[in-house]
Amino acid sequence: MAQKKTYDFAELANKYTLSFEEAMQYFRIGEKRLRQVIHENEDADWLIWIGNRHYLKRPVFEKYLAGINRL
Repeated sequence: MAQKKTYDFAELANKYTLSFEEAMQYFRIGEKRLRQVIHENEDADWLIWIGNRHYLKRPVFEKYLAGINRL
């Protein structure tokens, strides 16, 4: 099994967009739950689709998370 890459928090905090794997580590959200949130919000303004890949706009997603009570 391939080992997952670990990212430096400071490095991710300076990025505007995060890949799926980066978002999992930065926000400490599990893979299954993050996929569910993306699926439920496919037209959200914090989500960028490039082909079949999705990227999260970090500052916009942070505001989204701050506005909800439960994930």
